[in-house]
Amino acid sequence: MHMEIGRRIYRERLETSDRDADMEQRRAFQKLIYVSNLVFGDQSAFLLPWKRLFGVTDSQIDIAMRENAKSLYSSQLKSIGRGLDIGTLIDVRRAQLAYKLSDEIATEMFREHAKKLVEENISSALDILKSRIPDSLTQAVEEVNIVIKFNSLLTTLSKHPQADRFARGLGPISLGGEYDHDRRADDLKILYKAYATEVLSDGIVDDEKLAPLNELRNIFGLGKREAEGILSDVKSNIYRRTLAKAFNTELASVPSKAAFLQILCEKLQFDPELASKMHEEIYRQKLQQFVADGELSKEEVEALMAFQMRLCIPQETVDAAHAEICGQLFEKVVKEAIASVDGYDADRREAVKKAAQSLNLKKEAVMAIFSKAVRKLFLSYIQRAKEAGNRIETAKELKKLISFNTVVVSELLADIKGELSPTAETEASSVTSESEGEDDEYEWESLETLRKTRPDKELKEKLRKSVQKEITLKDDIPLRDRTELYETYLMFCITGETTNVSFGTAISTKKDDSEFLMLKQLGDILGLTRKEAQDVHIKFTEKAFVQQAEVILADGKLTEAKADQLAKIQKQFGLPTENAQKIIKGITTTKLSSAIEASVARGQIGIQQVRGLKEANFQLDSLISESLRESIYRKTVEEIFSSGTGDFDEEEVYVKVPADLIISAEKAKSIVQDIAKVRLENSLVQAIALLRQKKRDNVLSSLNDLLACDTAVPASQPLSWPTPGELDDLYAIYLKSIPKPEKLSRLQYLLGISNEKANKIRDAASEGTLPIAAAEEKEELTF
Repeated sequence: MHMEIGRRIYRERLETSDRDADMEQRRAFQKLIYVSNLVFGDQSAFLLPWKRLFGVTDSQIDIAMRENAKSLYSSQLKSIGRGLDIGTLIDVRRAQLAYKLSDEIATEMFREHAKKLVEENISSALDILKSRIPDSLTQAVEEVNIVIKFNSLLTTLSKHPQADRFARGLGPISLGGEYDHDRRADDLKILYKAYATEVLSDGIVDDEKLAPLNELRNIFGLGKREAEGILSDVKSNIYRRTLAKAFNTELASVPSKAAFLQILCEKLQFDPELASKMHEEIYRQKLQQFVADGELSKEEVEALMAFQMRLCIPQETVDAAHAEICGQLFEKVVKEAIASVDGYDADRREAVKKAAQSLNLKKEAVMAIFSKAVRKLFLSYIQRAKEAGNRIETAKELKKLISFNTVVVSELLADIKGELSPTAETEASSVTSESEGEDDEYEWESLETLRKTRPDKELKEKLRKSVQKEITLKDDIPLRDRTELYETYLMFCITGETTNVSFGTAISTKKDDSEFLMLKQLGDILGLTRKEAQDVHIKFTEKAFVQQAEVILADGKLTEAKADQLAKIQKQFGLPTENAQKIIKGITTTKLSSAIEASVARGQIGIQQVRGLKEANFQLDSLISESLRESIYRKTVEEIFSSGTGDFDEEEVYVKVPADLIISAEKAKSIVQDIAKVRLENSLVQAIALLRQKKRDNVLSSLNDLLACDTAVPASQPLSWPTPGELDDLYAIYLKSIPKPEKLSRLQYLLGISNEKANKIRDAASEGTLPIAAAEEKEELTF
């Protein structure tokens, strides 16, 4: 019967041309396969020839069994609601086994069913929250409680002793990892925050409240940090509300404010550091509210002190808040006063005084704000000066900077500080500045440019306006740039302003000494110390003197007439004699150095000339470069090895000569060894060549050079030569010169002559039968 039904369904499927009908017949055939396998059980494999009659594969049979079982099991799961009972779970398990549905699929289907139930409650809770109806938060929390209760029940039943008899898939639910979790994450966070707000609304946090919150976090699939951040925000809001309620009641009356705040944090398990930041934020908000009208009244100051006392805010925090918030208002007033096109008039002056006094700012904060604004404008002048096309334009911009400091900044600073009149301050400060550092600068008072920066009484009367020295650019510009700007204006003070006239002619406008006083003010603005400014004057004067001296001493010779001429220039510049002489010596030394190095390169200067320069107190290391000094040493050593005396004085070569040439002992020894090794072989070759030319005296000189090289670097073995007879002749010639025994013995070793042969040569010499002697006598008779 089953197979006949299958043939009918199969035939109808072949006869139909409608796609929907075909799908319907396919599903009917799958149901037949499923029912038949349930009816016949394990015997269906050979009783129902699906493969042979209908061409159905094993995988198609598996799909038919799985899909129909899932359909039946899905219907069975509809009987499971949020109120789980053991009987229903057992019945569902029996149905799963009867439907022949695998545990894996049953587990997945049960969990998906449980998630749908949870999602229904979550959607309902979100709709209630967004509707903003009365008691919406309470109703939303009720929905969330249902979810938590259902999740707890699933967790408990999964650990039941008879859990094997229950439907598969029991356990805690988590919405994390779902395909649309990221899209819904914001809604879940909103719901989690709403639940936490309601649960912790009484300001007390304990384990009983944290347990459902942690469970809800796992259900929503929120990360630990995300949940902690949400809880922190909730606690922060609750702490702020609790603080607001108790601020004028309990907090105002308790003797220990810190203890009260600590108890609040402990009850709420709120981080004390976050609480401190909140206190600071509350204070800053209140301060911003009070200074909205541009000043702080006495009542507002007292109210702020109450906030500081009750919230236990450190004084440093309060000062920082005032410096930032009130400082912005004060900075605005200062900038308006500085940048005003009408100048620093009475209205601006009054506005600055009022802002400085009514904003309750500390003097240090006021000065810091004012200094920042002024230095910013100072830097704009400096930037324009650097971008100027030439030195004159640069000096003009710097002059504008000096005037701005005198006319605006100094007056404004005096009003902010509430000091005495500018003239009185000038007189007091001038006395101090004149007495300060007088001893240190006495030796340089002769410098004309430096002396002019110290105004006389007549000039003081002309320039009685005070100039501030507190605000400088010392920390804003590198010292090198500051000294360059100072030097540029110093040049302007000396040369004056150049004006172009007709026919390409330029004339200079002479400046009076007031320009040098402005130069001193520029030094104060740039933050130059007395020593730094003095160094610029010294450098400038020495540079001018060097230019004049180099022209006069172009040939490197200092005559009496040239010395008188340089003395007049020195007096004109006010340069001390010691510095002038140092410059003159440096120029002559440089000229001399060039001449000496040229002579060394041509080989005209040796160790004797060097010693003469040293006795004349010349600094050899500055006159002659190290490479040239080494060249002189090498030449001296080569002369010793080619002198023909055979003498080698180690103290002279290794100690005295290197000391005279300022060469290290190690370097000297290395040079000697290199030369001696090469000259040792060459001296033997030269002696043989001279022997063949029958130049007896020259042979003796070469043999002495050979011994000198051996003294410097003793040979470890005798020298080799292809014709031993010539070596015997060399030995005989040297023997005939009646040398010192130790030299003769050393030559015997170097030439490789045995003692037996040496004795024969000595005996022949005594008897006058030496072959070399007979040859010489024959030559003389022939001559």
